[in-house]
Amino acid sequence: MNQNRYSKIFTKKKVASSAVCVALAISLFAGCAHFESIEYSQEISEENPQTVEAFDQFINDIFETEVTENTINLHFTISDPEKYGITDYPVTLGDLSIDAMADSNARLENYLSGLNSFSYTELTLNQQLTYDILENYFKLQLDMADMYLYDELLRPSTGVQAQLPILYEEYSFNSKKDVEDYLKLLALTDEYFDQIISFEKEKADAGLFMSDFACQNIIDQCNAFIADSDNHYLIETFNTRIDKLTGLTQSEKDHYRLQNEKMLREHIFPAYENLAAALTDLLGSGTNENGLCYFPEGKQYYEYLLAYNTGAAESVKTLENMISNERVKVLQESSDLTTENPELWELASEATLTPTDSATTLNHLKEVMLDDFPAPPETSYTVNYIDDCVADYLAPAFYVIAPIDDYSHNSIYINETTDTTNISYFTTLAHEGFPGHLYQTVMTYESGIEPVRSILNYSGFVEGWATYVEFQSYHYAGLDNDVATILELNQDATLSLYASTDIGIHYEGWTLEDTKKFWNNYGITNDDAIESIFELIVEEPTHYLKYYIGFLKFEELKKETSLKNIKNYNDKSFHQAVLSIGPAPFDIVDKYLPVYYEYIE
Repeated sequence: MNQNRYSKIFTKKKVASSAVCVALAISLFAGCAHFESIEYSQEISEENPQTVEAFDQFINDIFETEVTENTINLHFTISDPEKYGITDYPVTLGDLSIDAMADSNARLENYLSGLNSFSYTELTLNQQLTYDILENYFKLQLDMADMYLYDELLRPSTGVQAQLPILYEEYSFNSKKDVEDYLKLLALTDEYFDQIISFEKEKADAGLFMSDFACQNIIDQCNAFIADSDNHYLIETFNTRIDKLTGLTQSEKDHYRLQNEKMLREHIFPAYENLAAALTDLLGSGTNENGLCYFPEGKQYYEYLLAYNTGAAESVKTLENMISNERVKVLQESSDLTTENPELWELASEATLTPTDSATTLNHLKEVMLDDFPAPPETSYTVNYIDDCVADYLAPAFYVIAPIDDYSHNSIYINETTDTTNISYFTTLAHEGFPGHLYQTVMTYESGIEPVRSILNYSGFVEGWATYVEFQSYHYAGLDNDVATILELNQDATLSLYASTDIGIHYEGWTLEDTKKFWNNYGITNDDAIESIFELIVEEPTHYLKYYIGFLKFEELKKETSLKNIKNYNDKSFHQAVLSIGPAPFDIVDKYLPVYYEYIE
């Protein structure tokens, strides 16, 4: 069930260049609710205790099977496996072989068959929600199972080679077993990368290998990662974690330090060296420097990616119209504002904040958001800097998701060079922290979602939420309201251009020249910046759409909810309802939102 996917990092979108800025002037919460106890009519459910118990066992069995297929996902999903009946598991990074993929697909078919054997109306409302989500997920995965060679494991920001070091850095040590599991994973990394190399060679043989510029970017990334191996951050961060672990003798700590360095030098660094060498050999194997639609079944695969990564059920054309309509609207709103106040753009461009550390900014956000969002449970967090050797390739900020059974400790990473007086620093922390990813994660966990849902990936929901609140956070920064609004509209329109470009490149066949013409129409004429945008989007199809389509869907859900509840609508209740439903396809969120909202009210 996509057991090799590392999905535990939520990122702030990476914009190609600071030169890319759209000149818009051109044209009664009382605590977190647990929804297992919602009462509903017999028309919705005829709850049967035996069916309820059997379904719980069914989904828990799926969770136990799938979460142990990859030890990294196991570790980042639950902090105490024994609480979930998991006492013995193999230490593994997963298996990319054809046989393993076939086994995974067979399990998906069995899961779907088992799911459909339950009487839907005999389940609780919360179980019906889980049923709908699992059915959607299983069907979507099975529909595209034969197109596995269109998948790409190596992408600049979201690829295995980019995310794995961060997950190793964040791998918490709560026991001696955690340390030993970690060292075993390091020792397996070169073999796992060999499987990735074999997969990339298979893609090349099928004519589906990446473009030369994408390949060179990954090669450069690998070389940067191993450039300073003597003072590598995976040595420093390991030593810090070992020092903090209680229950070990000094001799044991010294032994583990030596073992870590040994594993890095014998397995991790060679893995990246071999990957860079193999990709160098494969340079020139790519047959397509443009979007997915230039591959034989590329359009079909893009439709799948769009549904998977955005959670939207609409057609590509419908989504394209949503994007362009929103852009027309915000451009008009911007024009109206600047007509009333011709100096507004100058005021916005000069807007700065008082320099503050990240903890102060996050605490401020946690306070000022309370008029619009339910109060979160008590939780702690650390803000870390992205290491220099990967800073050029990763997103400018990201949140590492907490385990479902211990979300009291959370980690956010930001680029050390970020200007703390810049408004984007403030909105980035809102995106990653409060009321963004960190907040959404702990609120959803607090509402009591089923463990099996934590291993599913609905990035359209999570990135859409973070973008939705990021836009709102301009009004939390203490700026003049019109200045905050024009900055929000600018960000909205800018991201809409990325979203349209994604569809243009991957579905409509835009070349670099087509992309330049599109951006030129909006006053962006820097050819180097546009080429960077083009290459980013070729390398990461639908990446920007999960942010923007997700944002648009939240706006749509809010509008629908306010119209259905004219007399008693408020944003706080809407936000609590969607967070309690949790990550899911948006048509499923829409289906359950009325009853969740009514329960809160």
